[in-house]
Amino acid sequence: MDEMPKPSAGDVAHTIIKAGISAIPIIGGPTAEFIAVVFTPPIVRRRDEWFQSLAERLKLLEDRVAGFKIDDLSSNEQFVTAAMYATTSAVRNHQPEKLEALRNAVLNVALRNEPDEDLQLIFLNYIDSLTPWHLRILAYFRNPTEWFKKNNAKKPDLDFGGLPDGLYAAYPELRTHGALVEQLIEDLKNRGLLNITSLKATMTGHGIFETRTSGLGSRFLEFITSPIDKE
Repeated sequence: MDEMPKPSAGDVAHTIIKAGISAIPIIGGPTAEFIAVVFTPPIVRRRDEWFQSLAERLKLLEDRVAGFKIDDLSSNEQFVTAAMYATTSAVRNHQPEKLEALRNAVLNVALRNEPDEDLQLIFLNYIDSLTPWHLRILAYFRNPTEWFKKNNAKKPDLDFGGLPDGLYAAYPELRTHGALVEQLIEDLKNRGLLNITSLKATMTGHGIFETRTSGLGSRFLEFITSPIDKE
């Protein structure tokens, strides 16, 4: 769990990739050098940063959760599978929200907070394929009223309106992107994470701020929420 060594110019991964590209008949010489220089350093950096941050959080779990031992994880096949899946996804991503969701998911698998193995992989795939906006919107609809309190934002006083009125109050930057919002919500509905029939329906102010996540959606949000803060 000590600080990981930083890769050097002679890093093995760099050498293998560079040699592999050079061996391709169509791609050689300057092109191979360009690809190796442009792509390999970020991949190595992302990998090492990911493992470092994951190691730090696992150590926090070991310090705070009675009976949890990092050494036991090597024999936990669910954890190994989830960690490998999350690692490949993390290397492909740079967005902090998605990386945080991946880390939290691995921690929850380590603690066996989500016992369904198939659902673990489905949720990891969701993290990989969804955007940060998907995650923000889903978190908002879990409990809109609580969202405004948690984010120190003013909840609009509405007698009537539609679901977008509350969402746009939470995220004003979405007001001019109605088509995008519809697509994001449709994606979440298609995955069974949201229970929304129509964004154009008129309802009472109380209805606007009701929970709209499905049972599966709430379970997914728990899966991507840090267990450290709960302990």
